[in-house]
Amino acid sequence: MKAARIALDVMGGDKAPDTILRGALASVEPDGAWKIPAERILLVGDEAVIRARLAEQGGDPGFGIQHASQVIGMGESPEVALRAKRDSSISIMIGAAKTDAVGAAVSMGNTGAVVGAATLGLGMLPGVLRPGIAVTIDLTGKPLTFIDMGALASPKPEHLLQFGVMGSVWAHDVLHQQTPRVALLNIGEEESKGTETHKAAWKLLKGSSLDFVGNLEGNDLFQDKAEVIVTDGFTGNVVLKLMEEFAAFMLKLTLGEVAAQGVKVTPEMIGRVKKRIDYSEYGGALLLGVNGIVIIGHGRSDETAVANALKQAARALDAKVNDHIVSGLSKAGAAGPAR
Repeated sequence: MKAARIALDVMGGDKAPDTILRGALASVEPDGAWKIPAERILLVGDEAVIRARLAEQGGDPGFGIQHASQVIGMGESPEVALRAKRDSSISIMIGAAKTDAVGAAVSMGNTGAVVGAATLGLGMLPGVLRPGIAVTIDLTGKPLTFIDMGALASPKPEHLLQFGVMGSVWAHDVLHQQTPRVALLNIGEEESKGTETHKAAWKLLKGSSLDFVGNLEGNDLFQDKAEVIVTDGFTGNVVLKLMEEFAAFMLKLTLGEVAAQGVKVTPEMIGRVKKRIDYSEYGGALLLGVNGIVIIGHGRSDETAVANALKQAARALDAKVNDHIVSGLSKAGAAGPAR
């Protein structure tokens, strides 16, 4: 049985270790928004550095600490780094999940290294063929989950079916969307549109027990037509980065025009807009399908994003998301062969 503890990679990310530790401390504040018991969090990284920085920030409230002597940089090759740095904070964090010392792992570090370590170290859930990265953002006033956002660039139709099931379970269990509508991102609404993979995936999704609403085009993403969007990792990653940067571009352009007209815009107003497109508001990207809860945050995450990621991990563990993914695949007739 997976433990309820959450391992946090203190050394990963552009702002590690200080911002990561501030996020961990914020997540356990009794009067804060997250209220996670400190003993539920295992900090992974250079122990001497962690203890010294915690002392500077007011002391250790009761975290567990697991020493790791190495760090995988954001720009390093995941394959090379994982082989060369077996005592990295990412490897040790995933190792703790593999031995069931923790049930969840959270990192703001090298995405490829986290995905590689988790896929190889934890393996797949029963019936899962390949993992998918799920990202949740707010485009229509409520959560919209995309899967896959970068783990599998060229999926097979059965992979896309499984992404639909896993995304639907996530939306139901953690986002509390009772009957999530699932759509396939495509170049047209008609069943006949898209590649042969898309056409085959459409048939699989349509024949499943999911609430499949068909193909959606890019412009449909802003019109509240689904709660889960299924896509290949190549397209999903492009869509995510385009939306983030275009939103920032348009906001900057609009603010410039508004300022030229002498209108004053407060930081609070801007902040509310930014939150709508920032997936760190929901914690981070979830690697669905591996035998454990793995969350990957932005490398530039601030302390609020770190705390949100820890809360996201706690909610996924408490909701038994992975158990429900296994049963959901079976119910939908989407489970792969036994390994």
